[in-house]
Amino acid sequence: MAFSNRPPRHALKKLLIVGAQLALLIGINKAGYLVAAALHLPLPGNLVGMLFLFALLRSGLIPKAWIEETSSFLTRHLAFFFIPITVGLMGYSRLLVESGVAVIGTLLSSAAIGICASGLLAQALVHPREGARSRGTSLTVREEGL
Repeated sequence: MAFSNRPPRHALKKLLIVGAQLALLIGINKAGYLVAAALHLPLPGNLVGMLFLFALLRSGLIPKAWIEETSSFLTRHLAFFFIPITVGLMGYSRLLVESGVAVIGTLLSSAAIGICASGLLAQALVHPREGARSRGTSLTVREEGL
């Protein structure tokens, strides 16, 4: 029995799906850069691209399934994207020695502000939904009690 050097069909199909999804994500990212540059927005292009992606997903123009495989892969391997940043920081060792405490303080405080702002926003978005559910439940209980 001879073994073939070809990959199984499902692996090739998965590779094509991931490639198409990655091309879609890169295209949305590039569109963000183009729009940010064309409109002279004070936002970075990658942020505009993420806003485009959010709008497309939220509106249903792009179903979640169209990017799910690739986004899951990218999220699992997110740590690899920080390696270039870490290597780049090595060139600023003198600055870190001189102003390390200020840099670390700024990083920690900005992270804390971002986490708190995200948490408050999430609570604000979820709270009206929970309030509506509890009001609906209390109405049901009152009607049955009468």
